[in-house]
Amino acid sequence: MKKYFKRFVKEIIPVFFGVLVALWINNWNEERKDKKYIDNFYSSLKKELSDTNKEMIKKRPSQKKLVDTLEFYSKNNTIPLLQVISKGGGVNGPLIKLNYWNALSNSKIELISYEKLAILTEIEEGKSLLKYKRNKLIDFIYSNMTKTTKEEKVVLKIMVLELMNTEKQVQRNIQKILNK
Repeated sequence: MKKYFKRFVKEIIPVFFGVLVALWINNWNEERKDKKYIDNFYSSLKKELSDTNKEMIKKRPSQKKLVDTLEFYSKNNTIPLLQVISKGGGVNGPLIKLNYWNALSNSKIELISYEKLAILTEIEEGKSLLKYKRNKLIDFIYSNMTKTTKEEKVVLKIMVLELMNTEKQVQRNIQKILNK
């Protein structure tokens, strides 16, 4: 019995250590793959957010022009709201791209640090809020486009300013990610 036990131990110990080494190599390889995946993700995400940031900067002057035009024509009760919007260059807003974030959030979200995850979540919430505000803005314009009173022009101006403030908050969060 002792002989079989020694033989059993001599055969099992190398197998046991072989399995441990194989597991260690497998874990190391998975960590390496995850790190490469996250590095590629951050690189692509930063490019996407950089493009979004540039678009936000590009759209801001046209939004300011609309606000100034609404202010200028607010006391003029002969020009309808739609014509004022047209003179102001229309309603412009940036497209916030989050394709890489959406892809990662559906697969390997556990690989992101909490700090970055919180900021990306805020950007996503800001994007949703902007979409909601833009829809409300468009609804307001459609329901008041022929009106000429000061009230509609002032309300639209406030709505555009609020939209711009939300965009600035999203842009600050984008800057946090780009600076990391």
